[in-house]
Amino acid sequence: MQEKKTTTAYREGLKNQILATAMEAFAAQGIRAVKMDDIARTLTISKRTLYEIYSNKEVLLFETVRKKRSDGEQWIKERLAASANVIDIILQIYMQKAEEFRSTNQLFYTDLEKYPQILRFLRQDSQTQKLRLKQFLERGIDEGYFRRDVNTDLVMLSFEALGENIQRHSLYKLYTFDELFFNVFMVMLRGISTQQGIEEIDNSMKNIMK
Repeated sequence: MQEKKTTTAYREGLKNQILATAMEAFAAQGIRAVKMDDIARTLTISKRTLYEIYSNKEVLLFETVRKKRSDGEQWIKERLAASANVIDIILQIYMQKAEEFRSTNQLFYTDLEKYPQILRFLRQDSQTQKLRLKQFLERGIDEGYFRRDVNTDLVMLSFEALGENIQRHSLYKLYTFDELFFNVFMVMLRGISTQQGIEEIDNSMKNIMK
């Protein structure tokens, strides 16, 4: 019985190591450039062992995307519990996303378009993101940072349309994450903010830029 538990623990640990290694490789090189052989070699395990756990690269990629989303959810929950206000949360998310974008090869996003199953998963996940955005907007209104006369449903649709437009026209290839954030997202965020909200945004951004 003890041997079985040890084997199961080793297997789970190895799965996590494979996901971490694959995630790093996909982000650094793009998806297409990474071979299953490369991942097995990096971990000094046999290809047979790797394929026993993840039957092919698409399965492995899907699991890395799911793991990253799950980790992201946990990260946001922790920030929600610790942050003083909604502006602070939004700007912390911005900093985390900016760092993620800077450390990810653009080929990753281009290659991802070749995997319909994963794109469907991400579209479904976007529904969760929209619900969270609505909660952020409502919290911001209650805290006095966003105007009470804004239509939160319309604002959500506008943010969604902006994101889809950036993706459709591959604007991430033409502009940095910071340029997109400050010239697209931040303009809209300030537009729905009260004077108190604008001052909080400006003060928070000064601290970020230090």
